[in-house]
Amino acid sequence: MVKTAKYEVITIYSVSVGEEGVTALNDRFQGMMKDSGTIESVEDWGKRRLAYPINDELEGYYTLVRMTCGPELPAELDRVFKITDGVLRTMIIRLEDEA
Repeated sequence: MVKTAKYEVITIYSVSVGEEGVTALNDRFQGMMKDSGTIESVEDWGKRRLAYPINDELEGYYTLVRMTCGPELPAELDRVFKITDGVLRTMIIRLEDEA
């Protein structure tokens, strides 16, 4: 049996892709998460001001996804995030086990 863990994935999308582009990117990434794991919850934080400029942008669309998956999915997600246009920053955090 594959050992699974809980993760939080925070993604900041560029405002240049627009709300439709953000929705399309979210659907794509959540599809990857559903294929290899289970999505617990999705929080769309909307457009917010960045703490500091990233690629000369001052705002971004924030999304938080909580999921349960095996150890291979976060590495694959990170790889895909890095090569996808419209993704400004991501952070994948493994949550501590409750037991």
